[in-house]
Amino acid sequence: MKIDAVEHKYVKYYKKYKDKPLRVLLGFYQGQYHYFIFSSFFYLIKHSPALFSSLLIANVINGVLEGGEAAKKAIFINAGIWLILLTIHLPANYIHMRLRSRVTRNTEAGLRSALVRKLQELSIPYHTQAQSGRLQSKIMRDVEAIETLSSQLFINILNIVMNMVIMISITAVKNRMILVFMILVAPIASLTMFAFRGKIRKENRAFRIEMEETSARVMEMVEMVPVTRAHALEEIEKERMSKQLAETADRGYRLDMVQSNFGAVGWVIFQVFQVGCLAFTGYLALGGSIPVGDITFYQTSFSTVVNQFTSLINLLPVVTKGLESVSSVGEVLACEDIEHNDGKEELQSLDGEYEFRNVAYAYPDMDNDVLVDLNLKVKQGETVAIVGGSGAGKSTLLNLLIGFMLPVGGKLLVDKKDISEINLKSYRRFLSVVPQMPLLFTGSLRDNITYGMPDVSEEKVREAVKAANLEKMVSELPKGLDTIVEEHGANLSGGQRQRIAIARAIIRDPRVIILDEATSALDVISEKEIQEALARLIKGRTTFIVAHRLSTVKGADRIAVLSHGRIVEEGNYTELMEKKGAFYHMESMQISMS
Repeated sequence: MKIDAVEHKYVKYYKKYKDKPLRVLLGFYQGQYHYFIFSSFFYLIKHSPALFSSLLIANVINGVLEGGEAAKKAIFINAGIWLILLTIHLPANYIHMRLRSRVTRNTEAGLRSALVRKLQELSIPYHTQAQSGRLQSKIMRDVEAIETLSSQLFINILNIVMNMVIMISITAVKNRMILVFMILVAPIASLTMFAFRGKIRKENRAFRIEMEETSARVMEMVEMVPVTRAHALEEIEKERMSKQLAETADRGYRLDMVQSNFGAVGWVIFQVFQVGCLAFTGYLALGGSIPVGDITFYQTSFSTVVNQFTSLINLLPVVTKGLESVSSVGEVLACEDIEHNDGKEELQSLDGEYEFRNVAYAYPDMDNDVLVDLNLKVKQGETVAIVGGSGAGKSTLLNLLIGFMLPVGGKLLVDKKDISEINLKSYRRFLSVVPQMPLLFTGSLRDNITYGMPDVSEEKVREAVKAANLEKMVSELPKGLDTIVEEHGANLSGGQRQRIAIARAIIRDPRVIILDEATSALDVISEKEIQEALARLIKGRTTFIVAHRLSTVKGADRIAVLSHGRIVEEGNYTELMEKKGAFYHMESMQISMS
């Protein structure tokens, strides 16, 4: 089954049965039920020695009590049957596990793949608001809980039902009076489950949310270790995390106590019934109503029924946790905050001409617009720098250019086409973004440069390395381009990471370049090397530069000054300095502070 078909199935069932997580779970396995049927058949065969052992033992005891040839015959036949059942246990177990594992593991992998695909489709604002630790918890912990639930439902419940049906059926044939006694257990079990169900569901949900919060905090802590160590804040961080972990432990304790009390109450009730069964069958044997050997069978049979009800009750916490995870995963799969590209025009080329026409943008959780009535025209091949103070709207403007967000007012035209009517995936094929903090992954230097381009030639890789001023660095590395980059590029300097990001942009031969504070955190030498690389990168391409360091935008064809979401000045560096307006005062302040 294709992953996209699997994802569609998961989303479809969650949307249709949102308030019925068990129905959603069963829908996840649609088309694979036959595997469970065959698995159940071999599970029955595999457990047949345990299921029929009490009956075989009772037959032998009754035969021995009868004596003579009947005793020998009973021993021979029942022992033989038991041995035959034992011989088929291993092959039946192998087939059962193979069928069951194929279904559960494939569904587990498919569900994780569906979540990963969905996260790639969800909007950038969604990812900005959602903590990565919470999302990781959904992909790993919640899917694992769903897999555990699946195993419990399709295997343990199968075992429970199978044991009860067989034992009750044999008892019904042998003695209906004892059958009635066994059936009395059912309403007691139902009442116990009903009494604890709501409390367990509530505590499971609270614990799941607390675990997601802890996962997010742990990820933040790991990423902040260098900052924490640099400012000698280890003790404060330890205290902060200890408090979070203590809250999680407290939530877990409350859940454990509810589940423990639930299991203990059920166990005591059923053991009282079992004692009653022993006394009842003993009394019947004493009066001659049943053979003495049948006491063993009925006691084992009732014990099996009681144990199955106990197992059923003990499953409730697992089922509750799993169904809560189904809802948690479903929230992501069914989220509508995605980028819709179906049916929109796919771009086959891009000239790089832009026009902001009375553009406005406001974030959902903010009352005021970040961009207000913004107007800006950019010609093909032009380099435009966007400058302004913090909160002026520079990052929002860049996000609109990339298509991460769409205007809530006005229009953004790309080659005279409304960006909201363009297939943004096709549009972004012609873009390259060099962020302030380059994102590198664990892998070779070559893999980081050619990310998403596995078939690129060695010649193009070398050209990109040269254009990004990386040749000297690569030649000094022990394995050259095959040197492994550590997590987040920890074994590289800031300038090296930035030049790798530039090489990644160059190799794509984009039509539009977006530079977001690409040199703001670098020393003078690194900045000079990167400026040379950037000059090669932007040549002949439409380029947008966001910069705090105003000296870096001197070579721009035009500079747009943003203030409170509006462009208040436009012109090249010389023109704006001669105006002695907002840009002049910003530049003068930076010069005086340098």
